Amino acid sequence: MSSASENASPVSPSCNHSQVLIVGAGPAGLALAQALRGLGGRITLVEQAPLAAISNPAFDGREIALTQRSVATLKRLGAWERIPPEAISPLRDAKVMDGANPFAMVISHLDAPATAGGAAHTELGFLVGNHHIRKALFEAVLASDAKNSIAEKPFLISGKVVKSVQTSPAGAQVTLDDGSVLTADLLVAADSRHSGTRRALGLAADLHDFGRSMLVCNMTHDEPHHHAAWEWFDYGQTLALLPMNDCPETGRARSSVVLTLPSSDMQAMEQLAPEAFNADLQRRFANRLGCMQLASTRHVYPLVAVYPRRLVGPRLACVGDAACGMHPVTAHGFNLGLRSTEALAMALTKAQQRGQACFDPAVLASYERTHWLASRPTYLATQWITQLYTAEAPVARLVRQAALRVGKGLAPFRRAVAASLTGA
Repeated sequence: MSSASENASPVSPSCNHSQVLIVGAGPAGLALAQALRGLGGRITLVEQAPLAAISNPAFDGREIALTQRSVATLKRLGAWERIPPEAISPLRDAKVMDGANPFAMVISHLDAPATAGGAAHTELGFLVGNHHIRKALFEAVLASDAKNSIAEKPFLISGKVVKSVQTSPAGAQVTLDDGSVLTADLLVAADSRHSGTRRALGLAADLHDFGRSMLVCNMTHDEPHHHAAWEWFDYGQTLALLPMNDCPETGRARSSVVLTLPSSDMQAMEQLAPEAFNADLQRRFANRLGCMQLASTRHVYPLVAVYPRRLVGPRLACVGDAACGMHPVTAHGFNLGLRSTEALAMALTKAQQRGQACFDPAVLASYERTHWLASRPTYLATQWITQLYTAEAPVARLVRQAALRVGKGLAPFRRAVAASLTGA
């Protein structure tokens, strides 16, 4: 992808123009388009994937631990009710374990702050497949099309690759691979943590490659999970268990299993025959779940964290993973991505109410400040936790075991973690 500087010549007035042009129709792009549907101007989404992949996403192995705050956001966007009820599993508690020690620090839903109405939460959050969330958001955007005026309907261009982007004092311009040119008052990058849009417009990012890969799949098992998530920092590997509803075919307990290994070791795991894979995972979980059986396809993702040095530029804002690409260990990545769309939509809505343009530098700076405060501390804390709990040195082992015991004994600490997990 190529770019031109902000001092480029003004874009052509004959091009297709939008108030906001969003590159990327993943969860963040769709959520933002839906949140901006009442802004009054045209909202356009550009996505390189074909329409079939957007409207009916395939299972990709990822189960998302949604906070209470994220669920409330999806409800406001009209997406939550479009997720099949059987695909929503309550996440009541979280266990953190270290090595072979059976001791676990438990973060209970009882530690979570009460709801706005004063009632206690019965769960920390909910577990939902990424493909279900994406489909629900797409359907919510379609449903809003039927209600809004032509000017307010989000417009989706699918199956097109962005070849170049540029900004100028007159606006933003995007050229697609078919030669068509789109212009906008504001350009939004929602095209992954390795955002080509962000990079093309000169926004540098700090990248941390952990040298590890994450394998995700669904497995059934003998022992119940009691709707508690596990984060198990073993030596040489990290294991996570995300509790799903029971398997509809067999009635057995079912979970999303996440195995993190050095990337050099992951290829062999990915290629194991199902029977050998089952036996290997059962061994890795120290038989704590009894007999384990593969219940889905396996998917592998490299672990790379990315944080841009700026979240905005002239006529540009970043949302979703393009604004913060997290290590998944604390399950905050998707939730922070959704929160970024909330923050940008609110900033643009307030700007309109005050008579400011959506691309006003002060408006974009306000969004950047808001999301920086929401995401940067969590990003840094996650980096620290990951480094500590994957270290193999004897001193690190002592520190991490002590940290779990101290954390379990400190009610204020447990409440703070529970508040973070609910998104309070």
